[in-house]
Amino acid sequence: MGKDKIRRFAEIDTFSNVLQLDAGKPFKDEWGKGFFKNNNPVVLELACGKGEYTVNLATLFPDKNFIGIDYKGNRIWRGAKTALEENVTNVAFLRIQIENLLDYFAPGEVDEIWITFPDPQPQLSREKKRLTSPRFLDKYIEILRPGGCVNLKTDNDGLHAYTAEKIEELKLKLHIRTEDLYHSPHADEVLSIKTYYEKKYLKDNKNINYLKFSFA
Repeated sequence: MGKDKIRRFAEIDTFSNVLQLDAGKPFKDEWGKGFFKNNNPVVLELACGKGEYTVNLATLFPDKNFIGIDYKGNRIWRGAKTALEENVTNVAFLRIQIENLLDYFAPGEVDEIWITFPDPQPQLSREKKRLTSPRFLDKYIEILRPGGCVNLKTDNDGLHAYTAEKIEELKLKLHIRTEDLYHSPHADEVLSIKTYYEKKYLKDNKNINYLKFSFA
């Protein structure tokens, strides 16, 4: 592990807005009152990476609580540090494996889920690792409030098509689908937030796909 990674891992241990592994479990069903000290809705960004989307959403919506989730602490470090420096108090970061979501969130505790530019896991043998596979969708439906939405933003056409297929197969409710977000009428202030990776994709003239769906 490089010196920068070691330093960042040590530093996030001191951050008040970062919870690692089991430290987040006591807040199950208590994220609003217990951690954020309010009754505002809780929104998750899964595989949040450097946390740009999490922090920007929190800035746009101060009346909601945002939690970025990723297992790579050296990436979480950037978003957590930015939030602390800019005094964005309605944001937190949770360093856990996403497959363990049910250990950290109670049924109906989450208002909305964002998945922005995840690893598409293109190999068929890795389908179960895709964050929109039925394995993960079963977890989302449990923790989301009735009618709560999942948003997928990706440059990967394959993951977009795969997710659309699962929405149809499982008879989920599709709200928005576009294969070219920035040439569609949907590119509002929220969807125009750009992560580090999205900026790179756009420079390479990649199209950005977007899906919004719910379970009822």
